[in-house]
This record gives sequence, structure tokens and C-alpha cells, in this order.
Amino acid sequence: MTRTNALESLVISGWVRGLSTRDIEATLRESLGDEAAVSRSTVSRICESIKVEFDAWRRRDLSGVALDYLFVDASHFRMHDGARSEPVLAAYGVTTEGNPIFLHLDGVSAESTDACVTFLESMVARGLGSPVLVISDGAPGLCTALDQVFPRAHRQRCLVHRARNVLARVSAADREAVKGDFWQVFDLPSQCEPGEAAVEEAGRRAQAFAATWRHAYPAAVDCLLEGFELLTAHLHFPRAHWPRIRHTNLIERTFGESRRRVKVIGRLPGERTCLSLVWAVLDRAAAGWRGITYTPTDVRRLQMIRRELGIDRKEAPHPERETTAKAA
Repeated sequence: MTRTNALESLVISGWVRGLSTRDIEATLRESLGDEAAVSRSTVSRICESIKVEFDAWRRRDLSGVALDYLFVDASHFRMHDGARSEPVLAAYGVTTEGNPIFLHLDGVSAESTDACVTFLESMVARGLGSPVLVISDGAPGLCTALDQVFPRAHRQRCLVHRARNVLARVSAADREAVKGDFWQVFDLPSQCEPGEAAVEEAGRRAQAFAATWRHAYPAAVDCLLEGFELLTAHLHFPRAHWPRIRHTNLIERTFGESRRRVKVIGRLPGERTCLSLVWAVLDRAAAGWRGITYTPTDVRRLQMIRRELGIDRKEAPHPERETTAKAA
């Protein structure tokens, strides 16, 4: 049977679920019939090829990639006997033409500043330039590393992570009401233009949130207001981009799928296998990620922000041409 992406995905899924090569062969035989069954040697070659492809992928040249937005997130997987779950960092971006790109994946012993700096500098060493906005959760080591490696870029804290932190300090009875008010802070009316006016409007709404909930949930209010400028960095950018650049959900959802698959086996069989299989899941998911549409006005705004930050633009769409990113 000719190898296809769909077939490889089935094999990958079987491996991630902890099936042996014999189990995968039997499963495919049941699904496809004896005449279309895949041998154990073929299964082994597919899985080994994934590792080879991953090794080549994470050493590839990135000098031709020009980013506007960089997203970084981590998930934890058990990959060593007797050890706790260890972080796996992933980075993806949106190019200056609005196209999504999966950039880097690697394991680190801990989300320390040094480990995160090493992860980010690996991309820089392969030619990646500075984005204008980086988006991450609030992990201290990662935040510090992003500030060190991309000091000129704006930094946006993931609003979904911050919403969870706020709601963790609220009783179940009021959780839905607080959640609605939290998102009202950032879901600004259509007439609100990007820039300082949008940031000021979000600030007024945050104060209204505080007035409503401080008496009942002071810790939740403090959580919202702490580092508030990092929650509103996206409001300086083109309005149509706001829903995509204010959180890291795209990677997190795919990480969640990987975690669900490995839960049944407890741990993955070694670091190299873990990374290559998680990469395979993310790489195939990335083929369906949607880009962002850039209008001429959006391009001009991003050019203005780049000039203000002093970040060189390697490559950019023509300012008078509307570019539309690929869709799933």
C-alpha cells in the first residue's frame, strides 16, 4: 500500500497511544483488510522516519522567515523513568504576509530563564529575526527569556491563561458572571481604533470590573490588574488581528490532544521519541492552521510599529497590496 499522510497519521496515533508495532499492524489489518495490511517493518520505518524528519526540521534554516507575531507555549510530558513530567516548548508564528508557520519544538529540563533563552536563541542562530509582538503565558522564566532575546518586541500575556487565573479565585456560583465581565474588558466596541485609545478604554473597563467585584473577590481583581499593560499590548495592533494575537490557544489545543493520547500509557518511551511524536502531531495540525488577512491599512500600521520599535523588516508585502493568508 502506498504510504500516505493519512496512513502515517494512523501509525503515529497508534504509537502515541502506546500500541506496539504488532498492535498497530493488527489494527490496520482489521481496518483495511488483509490485502492492505501494513507490515511491522513498514510501521517501524514510518516511525523511524518521523524521528529523522524531526531532527532535520529542527535544524533547518530560518533566515527566510520574516515574522510579525511569535507565539510560545509549553506542555508537560513524562518521558523518563522515575521522573516527573518535563516541559516541551513549542513556537509558531505569523509571517509578514499573514501565513502561519510552525517554528520550533524542544524539551527543556525546567521552564527556567536559561533553558528558555537556549530554546529561543536556537531559532535566532538559524536566522530568525525579531517579531513585533510575542505572545506567551505568564511563566516567569519564559517571560524573562523573551525580554532578553527579543528586547524590542511588544509582549502580550495570554488572556486565556489570565482568565483561568482570575476565575480560580472566584466561587462556582459567580464564575460565569465574572468570566463574562472579564472578557468585556477586552472585547471593545467596533468603533474603538487600535492604539492608546483602545488601551485607555480597556483600562476604564478594568476599573469598572474592579468596582463590581473587589469587595467579593479582591484576589481576582488584583490578578486582573497585575501587569495589566501586558494584557493590552495586542490593542496596539490591527483590530482584525486582535482575536488571534491575544492568546496561545492554537498550540495549547494541539498540545491537549497530545496529552490525551499519552495519558493511557503514563509516559512516552524516551525523550527523542516523545519529542518526535509530539512534533508529528503538531506538524500535521499546523497544515490546517489558519492565517491572518492583511489589508493595506494593517500593513502600514505594522510598518509604523516596526519603525517605532527599531526592528528591521526582512521582508514585507507591498503596502498597497492586500494579502490574504491561506485558510484551512
